[in-house]
Amino acid sequence: MTTSLAAYILRRLLLMIPTILGIMLISFVIVQFVPGGPVERMIAQLQGHGGDATARFSGSGGADMALNAMQNVGEGNKYRGAQGLDPEFVAELEKMYGFDKPAPERFLRMIWNYARFDLGESYYRDISVIDLVLEKMPVSISLGIWSTLLIYLISIPLGIKKAVKDGQPFDVWTSAVVFIGYAIPSFMFAILLIILFAGGRYFDIFPLRGLVSDNWRDLPLYGKIFDYFWHMTLPIAAMVIGGFAGLTMLTKNSFLDEINKQYVLTARAKGLSEQRVLYGHVFRNAMLIVIAGFPSAFLAIFFTGSLLIEVIFSLDGLGLLGYESVINRDYPVVLGTLYVFSLIGLVMTLIRDIIYVKIDPRIDFGTRSI
Repeated sequence: MTTSLAAYILRRLLLMIPTILGIMLISFVIVQFVPGGPVERMIAQLQGHGGDATARFSGSGGADMALNAMQNVGEGNKYRGAQGLDPEFVAELEKMYGFDKPAPERFLRMIWNYARFDLGESYYRDISVIDLVLEKMPVSISLGIWSTLLIYLISIPLGIKKAVKDGQPFDVWTSAVVFIGYAIPSFMFAILLIILFAGGRYFDIFPLRGLVSDNWRDLPLYGKIFDYFWHMTLPIAAMVIGGFAGLTMLTKNSFLDEINKQYVLTARAKGLSEQRVLYGHVFRNAMLIVIAGFPSAFLAIFFTGSLLIEVIFSLDGLGLLGYESVINRDYPVVLGTLYVFSLIGLVMTLIRDIIYVKIDPRIDFGTRSI
């Protein structure tokens, strides 16, 4: 590693600190203004609009406290629907959820805890957020890594071939396939795959739910590997089919731009073979824009892109966790997962820049601005 690259990496690592602080500050402020927070939800349950709210207070006389609070009419409550509750009880709810302290103090405490990777505990799941994230991580990692890997392995060679044979029959019929993949979302392919191969109507070859079988721990090593990929085949196939189109066209257009430049014509005039020109000169320059999109593509698949796939195939991953946490106003999980994904995104961007210099040594990190 050169000195300039090491200095650049150090600057980027230091820049991550204010970036994370800014992301978390904006998210924290937004959360403060979102209606229907945990206190409001508990009040709604106590007023008979939800499930058993007194369960959160069992074991310490809290159930009696909740019932008594519902019988007392309090004035001056700042929460909608709290007119039938004792203000002292509402204050206890605020303390339970951590809303009894000023917002700046809560934010600073949250940042201090996050710096030590203490992400707090879920409001409703009785488990720490970090344990919850680690529990859901294998599903999202499986979908993200394998889908991204296959998309790149398919899209880059296909895009190069389309650029080389631009306007020829191969380019025309593959463009039709790419257009179909681009036009139809991945969850529609998922439904189609279920109908065809998961007992929907025709074949019952692949399982419909879960990351592994119930007896996975009892299987030998080769059996565990086979069972894992047996379960992941359809979800990954759906995400690959729905995600390869954009990268294929990006690769093709990038190569077409480079093929028409002067240095390519010069290399051909010198008598270099087409393979040498394509992979020795064009590839290095054309791949820069493709690599630039890797972090965003990976995160899109890793989080948002996998949400519907997780729902359809009953895969309990981070995408589904984030969605449920937002709906349930489980703020520790919402902010904790956002913190984790922000860190992953920043690290992936740094990795992208390091790959840049490996592909094109002409990049000088010593003079490059952050």
